Amino acid sequence: MRRNNSNSLIKFLIIIILIAIVGVVGFIYLSPQFEQNKPEIKFTDKKEFWNLKDSLNMNISDESGIKYYKVTYKDDKNETVLEDKVLDDAKKSINLEIKAPKLDMFFKGKNVSIIVEAVDKSKWNFFEGNSIKKEFKIKIDKQSPVANVIGNSFAIRRGGSAVVVVQVKDENLKDAYISFNNEERFELIPFYKKDFYIALIAWPVTIEKFDRVNLVAIDEANNKTFTKVPLYIRPLKIKNENINISSSFVNNISRNVLEKSGLDVPSTVKDIFVKENRTLRKMNTDIIKEITRKFMDKEKIDNFQISAFKRLSGSKTVAGYADRRHYYYENEKIDQAWHLGMDWASIKHASIKASNAGKVIFNDFLGIYGNTIIIDHKLGLQTLYAHTSKSNVTVGENIKANSIIANTGSTGAVFGDHLHFGVLVQGIEVNPLEWMDRNWIKTRITNVITEAKKVINSK
Repeated sequence: MRRNNSNSLIKFLIIIILIAIVGVVGFIYLSPQFEQNKPEIKFTDKKEFWNLKDSLNMNISDESGIKYYKVTYKDDKNETVLEDKVLDDAKKSINLEIKAPKLDMFFKGKNVSIIVEAVDKSKWNFFEGNSIKKEFKIKIDKQSPVANVIGNSFAIRRGGSAVVVVQVKDENLKDAYISFNNEERFELIPFYKKDFYIALIAWPVTIEKFDRVNLVAIDEANNKTFTKVPLYIRPLKIKNENINISSSFVNNISRNVLEKSGLDVPSTVKDIFVKENRTLRKMNTDIIKEITRKFMDKEKIDNFQISAFKRLSGSKTVAGYADRRHYYYENEKIDQAWHLGMDWASIKHASIKASNAGKVIFNDFLGIYGNTIIIDHKLGLQTLYAHTSKSNVTVGENIKANSIIANTGSTGAVFGDHLHFGVLVQGIEVNPLEWMDRNWIKTRITNVITEAKKVINSK
C-alpha cells in the first residue's frame, strides 16, 4: 500500500516538474524579454555607390531595443572603426549618418566595405541577446558627370520657349535634366548620337523673375554637375483686363463646371466663382502637366521639323496669351488669373484643324477648359484645344497635318462659343505667337538644332 502511495507521489511530482518545465520553456519562447529575432540593418536609401563626401544613411532596428552597435570601414589598405557604442538606454530604432574616414588624398580604391554589428537587449542566448554582423560592399565613385551645353536658343522671353542641346556622360548616371530657377524641371530626350540630349524649355509666365537655367546631372554616388545654360532674357508685355462677373454666369456656368468636375459647390456666388477660378483651375493645369509629361514622346530624335501653327480659319482674336485678368463681382475684386492661350471666335461650331501631325494624348472633359484635346508633336511640344463641342479623334490616334480634329463650342467656364488654343512645353502653357511665327521657329529652334549637330559631328 505504501509502495503504491509512493509511486503515485513520484508520478505527481514528475507531472508537476514537467508542467513547470513546459511553463518555463513556454514563458521563454513567448515572452517579449526572450524574443529571438536578430536586429535589422539597412540603408535608408538604396546605396551601391559612394562618393566618400556624403554621409551613408543607415538604420538599425529591433523590437526589444538595440543595446550595442559597431560600424567599421574597410578597404584594401585601411580598416577603421567609425562608431562603437554601448547604449545606456536601448533604442528600438537608430538612424546613423556614416561619414567616410580621413583617407590619403591619392586614395584610388574602387570598392570598400561597411561592416555593421549590432546586439539587442533580449535575454535570449543566455542573456547575451541576439546579435548580427552585416557587410555592405560599396563601389567608390568620386568623379562628377560630364555635362556640357552644346547649343541653345539665343534668348528666352517670359512666357516663351527655347531649345537646349547638351552632352551628358557618366558610367553611373542616375538623373539629368534642365532646371528653371530650381522651380521647374524639363526632361531631356535622347538626341542624334550617344550621350547627347535635347529639350525644349519654358519660362513660365507665372514666374516673374529670371534667375538661372541649369543643366543638372547626378550619378548614383550623388556626384552632381551644374552647368549654366547661357540665355539673354526678354520682357513680356502684359495686358491687364478687368472682367465683371454676374450672378447669372456663376449660377449657370461656374456651378455646373464644379458639379461636373465632382467638387462641392459653395453657398455664395463669390465663393462659387473663386473655387472654380482658383481651385479648379489649379487642378486642371496640374492634370495637363501630369498627362503631357507622362505621355509625351521620349524616343530619340535625330531631327525636328515643325510648321508654324495657324489660327482658327476666319476667326477673330478675342483674348491673347498672358492677359492678366482681374475679376469683379458687385464692384469688388474677388480674384485674378492668367489667360494662358489664344481665344479665337468664328462661326458657331467652326471646324478646328491641327496645323501639324501628332499623337492625341488627351481627349476628355477638363473643368474650366471644357471638352479638351491635347496633341503631342514630339520634343515635349504639345498643343491644346479647349471648349470643343464635337471631337473627331481618339486618344492614341496619330493625326495628320490639316486634319479636322474637332469643332468649337462653349463647354467649360466660358461666355460663348470659341476655341482656346494653347501651346505646351512639357505641360507648361507658353506663348503661342512664337510657335505661329515661321521665322522664330527657324532662328530659335531648327537652326539651333542644325548647328548643334555640326558641333557634335566635329567631336
